Amino acid sequence: MTSRVPITRSKPAPDGVDANTPNAARMYDYWLGGKDNFAVDREAAEKVMAISSTPGVVRDVRAHRAFLGRAVRFLARQGVDQYLDIGTGLPTQDNVHQVAHRVVPDARVVYVDYDPVVCAHGRALLAVDERVRFVRGDLRRPREILDHPEVTRTLDFSRPVAVLLTGVLHHLTDEDRPHEAVALIADALAPGSHIVVSQVSSEPGPDRIARAADVFEEATARLVPRSRAEILRFFDGFELLEPGLVNVPAWRPVDPRDAVDAHIYATLAGIGRKPAA
Repeated sequence: MTSRVPITRSKPAPDGVDANTPNAARMYDYWLGGKDNFAVDREAAEKVMAISSTPGVVRDVRAHRAFLGRAVRFLARQGVDQYLDIGTGLPTQDNVHQVAHRVVPDARVVYVDYDPVVCAHGRALLAVDERVRFVRGDLRRPREILDHPEVTRTLDFSRPVAVLLTGVLHHLTDEDRPHEAVALIADALAPGSHIVVSQVSSEPGPDRIARAADVFEEATARLVPRSRAEILRFFDGFELLEPGLVNVPAWRPVDPRDAVDAHIYATLAGIGRKPAA
């Protein structure tokens, strides 16, 4: 049985922060072992954990985070030196810029999130690095992201850019037109650019996923699982790189044993490359 987390708050919420509504970014922070969360976030996160079967949401979320690291290392080794991470969430260990800089020290990274708490944490963490910026933006308004002064000063869209859309698309409803948002961003990218996508699938354990989505109805962002076909549409106009769209542990694992039982993980992921015109 999943252990309960005490619902007493250990620290006061900063001014302007709603500590009474579950926050999706803070729920992920809790699952990743972070400390930037409140009792209401932990309570909602525990509800999802109680619903989950093997491998469970914690293992799934951590496998997803490991995929992000492998994806960035892969891209950096291909010479990619510009990254636009949209819907980044709260800073944690091995953030995109840290992974990229181990391979390409001059890589430039812009993090984007719509959550003011996430932005405050990100700016405080990254204020000393001229190669890295954190801006407030919403994927539902992609043109504002692309035209943001910090984005255009930091990234050169006449050269290849890797756009990271990991763990954000499943928080957009169909009414938010996520496929149109991704297509608009894709149109702005130079040939040789990449798109990294991860999205919760509706196919493994649909009843369990639906019950988890019900918990997110009370949070700051909904959970919208999608079919494999719907997820593949995000790669329209891109060449899907090997091994294609797969469950997160199966995307180029460091150790093949990590991909055992990959089919039971809820999140699908892949990388696409924009071909020459």
